[in-house]
Amino acid sequence: MTELKRRPLPHDFHPPVPSFTVTSQDVEEGGTLKSDQVQAEGNTSPHLRWEGFPPETKSFAVTCYDPDAPTGSGFWHWVLFDIPASVTELPVGAGGGKFEGLPEGAVHARNDYGSKDFGGAAPPPGDGPHRYVFTVYAVDQEKLGPDADASPAVVGFNLRFHTIARAQLIGEYENPAAG
Repeated sequence: MTELKRRPLPHDFHPPVPSFTVTSQDVEEGGTLKSDQVQAEGNTSPHLRWEGFPPETKSFAVTCYDPDAPTGSGFWHWVLFDIPASVTELPVGAGGGKFEGLPEGAVHARNDYGSKDFGGAAPPPGDGPHRYVFTVYAVDQEKLGPDADASPAVVGFNLRFHTIARAQLIGEYENPAAG
């Protein structure tokens, strides 16, 4: 699994931008994801809170990406954008179910499961630990441009040109080999 750990993160290919802070009651930097964030168990988006972003921020985007998925292109678990600049926190579960706490106007693009919500961790059994990169992007416009039918690649393309700052939080999860 060491080789997989060297796989780049999605924003490693974007221009450098300032960072800010994202924290969570559910995801600890470098820690193991809780069962709530695992697809076969809770499949619930985590709480996220952010601060220290530039004052010229017009909206936010939030993604969750697994660069260690054995696909050749990683795996997008969550793609949410057009979060109003006045919103600096998402409660647990805002990314799915009844979307409680999802800000009005926020747009879910489809993830790599093919659904427009948060899809929890589900690495193949025995594939070793996977990283789950939760990223909050400060965006320079109120509407990023794509609609809910956009792929994660199209959303990422637009974020490449409109991100003015970025924060990330990385948790891990491993599905042990069947016994």
